[in-house]
Amino acid sequence: MPSFSPALDALVEQFAKLPGVGVKSAQRLAFHVLSLPQEEAEQFAQAILNAKRDIHCCPVCQNLTEGDGPCPICASPRRDESTVCVVADPKDVAAMERSREYQGLYHVLHGVISPMNHIGPDDLRIRELVERVSGGTVQEVIMATNPDTEGEATAMYLSRLLKPFRVKVTRLAYGIPVGSHLEYADDATLMRALEGRREI
Repeated sequence: MPSFSPALDALVEQFAKLPGVGVKSAQRLAFHVLSLPQEEAEQFAQAILNAKRDIHCCPVCQNLTEGDGPCPICASPRRDESTVCVVADPKDVAAMERSREYQGLYHVLHGVISPMNHIGPDDLRIRELVERVSGGTVQEVIMATNPDTEGEATAMYLSRLLKPFRVKVTRLAYGIPVGSHLEYADDATLMRALEGRREI
């Protein structure tokens, strides 16, 4: 990487740490930020700081939210509290909500079990899920982790873990192509996947 000023090098290095951003893209982003008027650059920096300060996990579903108490989905009286859809990441909640078909609640694991990446069950929000299910109001848990090896392994692990609670555990149907991710699925595919879920 060509060397610029230390401050610019440091900015490029920070952008390069973002997922999917290579060195050349990081350089473009850094030069773009430098071309911004001072006020816009400060707004950009402040937006990052505000997000880090204000956004936290919902105490119920572990999704990202602001303010005190549960997130808007958990707080809504229109949602079905007897059904919980388990997803790996907050962005998967947004994908499921786009379908406008699912009316239950969510539980966000913040990852999947991945021995290759040294991520085990204790690194995920599994304990919180077990506590929710043990409360007795949940009747069905839908496993909506990605249909790849790690997503499947996580779903199977959770289904075995929840079996003693006599709760119905289902898996999204394979309307979603194997190896793809929920965030890229279209609305019709997500709708079919929800309708065709099966017990595991």
